[in-house]
Amino acid sequence: MTLRERILAVYDGRTPDVVPYMLDLSHWFYQQRRLPWDLSVTHEEVETDLLDCHRRLGAGFYLVNLSSFYTCDYRPEIQAETVKRTVDGAPAITWRFRTPLGDIERTRVWHEETYAWAIRSWSMKSEKDLAVLRYAMEGRKFSPRWENYEAWRRAVGDQGVVYMPVGYSGIGHLLHYWMGVEGLTYAAADWPEAVRAVVDTINAGNLELVDLLCSSPAEIIIMADHFSSDVQPPHFFAKWAKPFYVEAVRRLHAAGKRVAAHMDGRLRGMLAEMSACGVDCADAVTPKPMGDLLPSEIRHEAGDRFILSGGVSPDLWRPESPDEAFRQAVLRWLELRARSSRLIANAGDQVPPGAPEYRIELMRDLVERHGKFPAG
Repeated sequence: MTLRERILAVYDGRTPDVVPYMLDLSHWFYQQRRLPWDLSVTHEEVETDLLDCHRRLGAGFYLVNLSSFYTCDYRPEIQAETVKRTVDGAPAITWRFRTPLGDIERTRVWHEETYAWAIRSWSMKSEKDLAVLRYAMEGRKFSPRWENYEAWRRAVGDQGVVYMPVGYSGIGHLLHYWMGVEGLTYAAADWPEAVRAVVDTINAGNLELVDLLCSSPAEIIIMADHFSSDVQPPHFFAKWAKPFYVEAVRRLHAAGKRVAAHMDGRLRGMLAEMSACGVDCADAVTPKPMGDLLPSEIRHEAGDRFILSGGVSPDLWRPESPDEAFRQAVLRWLELRARSSRLIANAGDQVPPGAPEYRIELMRDLVERHGKFPAG
């Protein structure tokens, strides 16, 4: 079977010949080649060099970085601006909304050491800021760019699949773009009605996007709230995000789509929640030592029908981690195939910058050798 056939077999509930092996190499690839990574620019063309890297190393493809598979437009009275400048000698990007109610903005600053854009500070400080964000998010309009998706799918071919992103839910927007964990915790306690109004407004727009994606050529949709149960424990998730997830998954399943959720943090309690929402797959699953569960505990919590895609904690990819520790982590993940074929060998989130290239090939070889399923 090809890598694409193996991945789709797992989503279809069939048993492939070998556990599928796929990775998000984008961050690692850009850092290795010192390529620019500008969060304010979408990729209109297929990144053929990145795809060639996946093929050369034998890793399946599934995530497009900074995709342009659809556009988002705002009402005429909303000005959405992106400004590039220098902050303390480092490149910075500021996203700003100008509205009749006032302005809000957020900034990220480039860190060369980690090859990533760090959040300089959480910019949303008041109930008025929440009202401005709600005003900006009302009436968003999404338009398809399916031709870009089809170009990627043709280019990827048998090397894997192309996930279609939904982006953050309403509570995810506040957590990851505007407020952070501490700010949102206080806001939800001090201004619960204002937080609820923003979350519901964003989610209403997101469901319009979901309806658009139902008509897309994508086979698998990924919802990316970067779940971690120490940040969104089950009771918090049930209050602020679960109704949106249940409805989005219902609509996508009715259209014949499969759904993955990006879960790159702590898992205890959240795997069952995601499964209960109808989500098909947990992406970027991170076991111990950086995660909170062993592979066997992850499978126990998830049940046998929920797809687990992940398996190697980010710290084990680093060059200072012994090869044997990396090898044992891969093998422990592959042991899960004895209980369920709903398994994908992947990184816990991305392959981190600085990981030795041979580790990618080592995991590939271990999967091919030890990830086989019995014939018939």
